Amino acid sequence: MTRREELFRRFSVDPDVCFGRPCIRGTRIWVSLIVDNLAEGVTQEELLKSYPQLKAEDIRAALAYAAPQEQGR
Repeated sequence: MTRREELFRRFSVDPDVCFGRPCIRGTRIWVSLIVDNLAEGVTQEELLKSYPQLKAEDIRAALAYAAPQEQGR
């Protein structure tokens, strides 16, 4: 399993949870919420403090997920 595949296992997509948006597995924290906060200048440490159920690896996974989305623009 590649590192990217390992990171992506941290997500879940369920049409009955958060409108089917990708979330960190076991939470209702949208991947896009993490990426948007980082883009606005919120630090990883601030995110981890605001969302105690998050792990640093979840944030890395969210960035890995978002990166290919932006490359197609």
